[in-house]
Amino acid sequence: MRRKKVLLVDDSATVLLLHRGMLMELGYEAVTARDGLEALARAEMERPDLVFLDVVMPHLDGLETCRALRTREPTRHTPIILCSTRAEPRSVQAGFDSGCSEYLAKPFDGAELRALLHRYLG
Repeated sequence: MRRKKVLLVDDSATVLLLHRGMLMELGYEAVTARDGLEALARAEMERPDLVFLDVVMPHLDGLETCRALRTREPTRHTPIILCSTRAEPRSVQAGFDSGCSEYLAKPFDGAELRALLHRYLG
């Protein structure tokens, strides 16, 4: 049985390293992208089972990236979890309006991450 693949998208190398380590410890395959444009290319190539997507990024932000992923066949139904330090109702609503499955406030802990992975990937 193949390991579930998670695409991590964040412009912070530290965040990518930390979250990639957590995912690998939990038995998932983790692939990374540093911005929305790279995320679209990686999603097309890697066909992830789940996408963790930072909202505030250069070139193409998380909301635009989420909308773009929803228009493409390989990722139309892929769970997308938007992550942001901006957790006020307006930002959360904008996230859901862009097509995300969940909106997670940063910083989040390992228990929250495990719960979401379990909910969407079993």
